Amino acid sequence: MRFDQHTVVLLARPSHPPELPQDAIDRLQDAHLAHQAGLVEQGLVLATGPFLDTDDDQLRGFVVLSIAPEEARDLYANDPAVRAGRLDVRVMSWMVPEGNVRFEGVPIPRSMLEAAAGD
Repeated sequence: MRFDQHTVVLLARPSHPPELPQDAIDRLQDAHLAHQAGLVEQGLVLATGPFLDTDDDQLRGFVVLSIAPEEARDLYANDPAVRAGRLDVRVMSWMVPEGNVRFEGVPIPRSMLEAAAGD
């Protein structure tokens, strides 16, 4: 059997994130979303989104990329929320039977305001 290999990034809240005022957290979230959208526009991200209703309140989001794990680590080291210590990055390879998972190119929000516009 053949397999497709993807790189997966789990975004997690650190045990002790820095305390910031809400407006700074909002700006960091917008910068994080813009960073994600830029990676999508470059064709590097195949799928991404936040987790909801999880038993692990540290897990925040999931990203599937078309690049090697080392490259993903480098890209996410530059994510503004990671640099600010508000998110940690866990990178791994994910293998699925060839053709088992397909991804469609869809735009993602570049800010919280844009994300809310879809409600």
